[in-house]
Formats: sequence, structure tokens, C-alpha cells
Amino acid sequence: MNAQDPLSDLDDWESDLLRRYPQPDSISSPDVQQERNADAASFKTTDPNKQETEFRNYQAEARPSVKEFYRLNHSLQTVDFVQSRRAEFLPLRRTRMGIWEAMEFLNTLVDDSDPDTDLSQIEHLLQTAEAIRADGHPPWFILTGLIHDLGKILCLWGEPQWAVVGDTFPVGCAHSPKVVYHDFFRLNPDWNDARYNTRLGIYGEHWGLDKVLMSWGHDEYLYHVVKDYLPIEALYMIRYHSFYAAHRERDYQYLFDDRDRKMFEWVRRFNPYDLYSKSDQRPDVERLRPFYEKLIDDYFPEKIDW
Repeated sequence: MNAQDPLSDLDDWESDLLRRYPQPDSISSPDVQQERNADAASFKTTDPNKQETEFRNYQAEARPSVKEFYRLNHSLQTVDFVQSRRAEFLPLRRTRMGIWEAMEFLNTLVDDSDPDTDLSQIEHLLQTAEAIRADGHPPWFILTGLIHDLGKILCLWGEPQWAVVGDTFPVGCAHSPKVVYHDFFRLNPDWNDARYNTRLGIYGEHWGLDKVLMSWGHDEYLYHVVKDYLPIEALYMIRYHSFYAAHRERDYQYLFDDRDRKMFEWVRRFNPYDLYSKSDQRPDVERLRPFYEKLIDDYFPEKIDW
């Protein structure tokens, strides 16, 4: 990873998420509260002896490295930057490889600092998928859990942390105060650009998120890699699972169209598996591999463009 990256590991960002969203009753709004409680009731962690509140027991104040990560992310994710990364990566000319091959490639992203588990990247992906499978969700949902973080291979191609992980948000319009560390956006050149600093910016009311330019990261990249192969519900989960200001804080609704409102129910259904599925219980990779290779084959060709 780039020596100037502030996080010791990409999962430090996820640890901060769990500091912000530690349990279903952490938001007082009644409608959100009811949905959170329903999510929690339906979710089964892979370790039955470990409760949601035990995950990533960090001090209340975020570490300086996390704040520095958000400073970089919020100050550098401009419209021009996002367009440059899309031009660089979205022609999908980097390589051709299969899904399981991409999982093995991601596995070379070494993680020595995760406070919850010493599992490999593949084992974590399998934990997420197995939690979804245990709850009886359809095959495409299970597959989405398996692959949703594969876009993090951007780090292995030299992208800095702040352009791979982090809360995602629209660029080209005013930044919502619901985005974490909102004040860091004042360092972003787009903050003072009249084209981009109004409520709607370059967009129209309820145009729909498909017409909105999102900040660059693993979510947006993987969406473009897999968009021809999976159901729309899965694509929303992949593309917007880090868009916390929208699916957890219920902001940016003025950009949503009717399809977005409907599909975000699936993003919210996916969110507990994304946040709370890690445990110390090791999945048996070799035993599970035939099932997941067959599942992959049901949706993807042998190799796809990356």
C-alpha cells in the first residue's frame, strides 16, 4: 500500500463505521428504529456467542489516522478526480480474470491489524456469504455477499486508500452534513465552485442516482465490472453499500427517483451482513469452494474484464 496512506489497514475504515453504527438502537428516529430492530432480529452472526456490540470495541474518539483518512478523502474527491478515475479504470482494460481468481488476488492484500479476526480476505468474504446463506436468501444475494468487496483490488493497482474505501457520496452538488467529518469538505476545491456547491448542483430534482456521479472507490468500480451479470437488486447493494448518508441517515432523497427508493430497501437489507458478519470462526474454504464456484458459474463466464 502507498506509504503515505494514513490507515494501517483498509479495515480501519470499517472499524470507524462500527464505532458510528454499533447497534440497531443507536438512532432515535422511530421509523429508522423500527427498521433497525427488524434488521437486527433477522440477522444471524456467524459466531452465535458474539453480540453486535462486541465488534470492534474501540475508544469513542476516532483515531488520528482515521481523521486523516477522511481529510484526504473529502478534500480530494472532486468532480475532476472522479472523472479522471472513471476514464482510467472503467474501460476495464486492466486484466481479464474470473471471480474466484479475483478473490485469490485480493487475498494478497495482507491484513495484519484487524482487531476482530486474523482471517484471510477470502475467509472474510466467505463469512459474509455464509451468513446470508444461513438466513435463506436467494443465490444472487449470497453471491453478492461473496463478491461485494472485490473492488478493493484497486489498492493492488496503486490506488490510495482514500480512493478505494470510505463513505461514498455524490460529487457535483453540495455535500450533505450527514456525511461523516463534513467539515473536511471545506478543503475540497468544489466547495467554492458555483457549479457544484448548491443543493442539486449539476443534477435535477429526483433525476435518479444513475445520473449522479458518485465519489470514486471500490463500490463504483465493482459495479461497472459486474453490471452485465447480476440482478438490479444486487447491483444496488454493490454500488451503494458505502453510501451511508443515504441508506443509514436517509439524506440525499431529493436525488432519488422511484426506482432508487425501492432498491434502497435491498441496500438496507444487505447492510447488517456487511457490517456485522466477522467472527473468529474460520470457514472451511476447501469444503465451501465447490459450492461457491458453482454459484459463480451460474452467473459469470469463466473470465471477465477488470
